[in-house]
Amino acid sequence: MRVNPNEGIKIKKGTRVSRILNILLKIIGAIIIAIVLFLAIVYIVNIVSNKSEKGKIEHYGQLVPVDGKNMNVLIQGKGEETIVLLPGYGTAAPALDFKPLIDELSPFYKVVAVEPFGYGLSDGTKKERTTENIVSEIHEALQSLNIDRYILMGHSIAGIYGIDYVNKYENEVSAFVGIDSSVPTQGGMDVEFPIGTFKLLKKSGLGRLMMKFGNDPYEGLPFDEETKKQIRMLSLKNMYEATTLNEMEHIYPNFVAARNLAFPKNLPLIFFIQENNTGVENWIPLHEGQIKDSVHGKVITLEGDHYLHHTRSKEITHGLREFMKEIK
Repeated sequence: MRVNPNEGIKIKKGTRVSRILNILLKIIGAIIIAIVLFLAIVYIVNIVSNKSEKGKIEHYGQLVPVDGKNMNVLIQGKGEETIVLLPGYGTAAPALDFKPLIDELSPFYKVVAVEPFGYGLSDGTKKERTTENIVSEIHEALQSLNIDRYILMGHSIAGIYGIDYVNKYENEVSAFVGIDSSVPTQGGMDVEFPIGTFKLLKKSGLGRLMMKFGNDPYEGLPFDEETKKQIRMLSLKNMYEATTLNEMEHIYPNFVAARNLAFPKNLPLIFFIQENNTGVENWIPLHEGQIKDSVHGKVITLEGDHYLHHTRSKEITHGLREFMKEIK
């Protein structure tokens, strides 16, 4: 019988390959187990933290009944004129975020900071986040508080809701003030947002993890540590919630609907606009176009980021007071 001299070598080679494959499979299995364990820990920590933080969130303002739910409103100051403040999209705790501006305005005005559904301490809602519904709910809150004459001041997307608001309730609004406010015709709003991904980040706890290791957006700003702590907890509570995700889905349709509207020409308009906005083309000319037919219209540019009220509250307050004196 002949013996193949290479047969033993093949067996040895096969055994070696088999061992390497087994080692690789064990490594892959260990990695999968580690990932699953990591995700499980993140998920559990998120649930425990949510429950713990719920009892640590301090209440501010007052709850107002709106459409069978509660909307939170903070009122500060006792001036003869009233200013109603509306937040930009996704601001976790508007009444706290507006604090530097409220503190500057309140010696001269009665300031009413409204937290729409899904924001701050307000309830969420299953109602579609169309401009029509949002505007109607804000108006109902003001009616409940017997506030029927006021300056409407809004940041960012409040420029879209505000243009609808002042057309519907023109007799109530004495002026509109935009803080780097959105313009219906600005470009780049037809984005398709990854809503499903945001939901996953919320439920899995990965959103909390990302926030923990991300930059603090309030670092170096005029907020005390306790306020920053409250904002952080409310950010985690409201982040990627169903109400604001629904609003996100309606952003582009709401912009499109607003293109048919213009500010009433007799309504005093003043815009405080970011001086160096490179993200939106023709940012300043877009706002200048909004005031071109106004009897009383003004655009003031300020150096700073989109959240001008964090760092330019003094200038905004001074500019508004001077503008209101001029038109009188």
